[in-house]
Amino acid sequence: MSKFDNVSVTKKANVFFDGKCVSHTVHFADGKRKSIGIIFPSKLTFKTAEPEVMEIVAGKCRVKVAGDGSWRDYGAGESFKVSANSSFDIETLEIVDYVCHFG
Repeated sequence: MSKFDNVSVTKKANVFFDGKCVSHTVHFADGKRKSIGIIFPSKLTFKTAEPEVMEIVAGKCRVKVAGDGSWRDYGAGESFKVSANSSFDIETLEIVDYVCHFG
């Protein structure tokens, strides 16, 4: 899917890690929400409150999900899952364009 139809978008950006990650929240009519954004080249740790699927739209990164013993490479068209109340380390090797699917 290259676009989301019939949604509303929170205008104020979510800015994390001193601007290394910037996203906007997308709200769907059925109550679901996603965030779409970019992560500039960096090495960051994200904590999750609910389950997430991180879809990589463009760019390359390395990810280590809490509890996993090793790093894994991801690129455009790939995704990874993170449990609720968990975390993941991400090292972006170039600008990463992503969609975070919550729940």
